[in-house]
Amino acid sequence: MAKKAQAVEYVWLQCTECKDLNYRTPVNVKGGMPEKLKAGLKKYCPRLRKHTLHKIKRK
Repeated sequence: MAKKAQAVEYVWLQCTECKDLNYRTPVNVKGGMPEKLKAGLKKYCPRLRKHTLHKIKRK
């Protein structure tokens, strides 16, 4: 059986301090954007070598 394609879109997480695109994450398009992703996530920034706020950037 063939699987149906899911409604998933990949978005980049951009550091708010150095503006680097550090992470790529899948987002479910059908259910809407989760509030957790809209506000931003605290992720590790390798350039600054510390945890910073990362926000969504669509390409």
